[in-house]
Amino acid sequence: MLSCIPLIVTTSSDSPQFDLDKSLANTISAKWGFPLVADKPKEGFYLQINHNVLGLADASEKKVLPVEVDFASPASLYRKQHGGGRKEAIVKAIGLKGTEAWHVVDSTPGLGRDAFVLVSVGCKVTMIERSPIVAALLEDGIRRLAMRFPDLAEQMTLLHGNSAEVMQYFNGENVNAIYLDPMFPHKKKSALVKKEMRLFQQLLGHDLDADALLPPALKLATHRVVVKRPNSADVLAGEKPSMAIESKKHRFDVYLCQKP
Repeated sequence: MLSCIPLIVTTSSDSPQFDLDKSLANTISAKWGFPLVADKPKEGFYLQINHNVLGLADASEKKVLPVEVDFASPASLYRKQHGGGRKEAIVKAIGLKGTEAWHVVDSTPGLGRDAFVLVSVGCKVTMIERSPIVAALLEDGIRRLAMRFPDLAEQMTLLHGNSAEVMQYFNGENVNAIYLDPMFPHKKKSALVKKEMRLFQQLLGHDLDADALLPPALKLATHRVVVKRPNSADVLAGEKPSMAIESKKHRFDVYLCQKP
C-alpha cells in the first residue's frame, strides 16, 4: 500500500528546528498512516521532513532533490506577477472574464501548480487527490502557504479520494468549472524532463482510468470542463470537445456545459 511509504526527519538533531520537525512528522504519520522511521531507506521511495518542509525522495536518486509542493516558491510568485494571472492558458481555457470568482474543482491536481494559478486570479479551488502521498504533499504546501499568504491558502480546499467517485457525490457549493489533467503515458524519455513527473509515474503509474473522470465532471460543472492533453493524445473518453485551445506541446479541450 502507498501509505506504507516510510517517513523520516532529516533535520539535524542539533538544530533548534528538530523538535518542531519531529512533531510535524508525528502529525503527518498519524493522519496519513506513513510509518515513522529513524533512518533513510537504502532503496525505494520515502517521505522526509526537513526544516518544516515535507518532500518525496527516491533513495536511488541521491543527487535529485526531494519533490515538494511550494505554492509560495520564487518561481510560482514570479509566474503570478509576470505574465501570469489571466494571461495564463489555463485561465483562458477555464473561461474567466472580468472579476468573476469561480469555484473550480481540480480533479487531478498533481503538485497544485495550475490550482495556484487559478487561486491567484480569484478562484476558489477544490483539489481532489486519491494518492495519500500526493495529498500529504499538497496539504503541507497549503499549510506553508498559509504562513505567508493566508488569504490565498483560504481559497484552497483539499479532498482525499477517487475523483470520479467524489464528483458523483459532491456535497459542496456549486462548481462552475472542472479541470482535468490526467497523467499521460509518455512514449519518449525526452518528454520526462521534470523530476516530479518521473517520480510520480514510477510511484503511481499512469491514470489508466482517466476516461471515467469526464462523465461525472460534465454532470457537476455548471459552465465548462477543461481537459489538458498532450497534442498527440486522443480526446478523453472519445468525447469531442466544444473547442480546443492549443499550445506547442499541449492543448486544452473545452467542454461547454448547458445546464437547465
